[in-house]
Amino acid sequence: MKKMHVKRGDEVQVIAGKDKGMKGKVVNAFPATGKVTVEGVNIVTKHQKARRQGEASGIMHMEAPIDASNVLRVCPNCGKSARTGIKILDDGSKVRYCKKCKETFND
Repeated sequence: MKKMHVKRGDEVQVIAGKDKGMKGKVVNAFPATGKVTVEGVNIVTKHQKARRQGEASGIMHMEAPIDASNVLRVCPNCGKSARTGIKILDDGSKVRYCKKCKETFND
């Protein structure tokens, strides 16, 4: 399992690929493959066949995973996309922080 800098629910911005510049929320994170699914990003077309009677078939549009290295977390404090770091607090707990404004995220 790889260590990832984004989690489910984080607001991220795509920094590379066909959807560069788009922002969205992380829907799923896949640490084993190092990929994330972002809401409204990397929309692919899937031709779906009905498996049961009454089930819809046709062309479905869905979000496909993209590599986690192609996204940056958007800081809720400064509003910019920035790399994240990890601070260890006095009580021993770990928190992530924005490397641009040095403010911690309240996860």
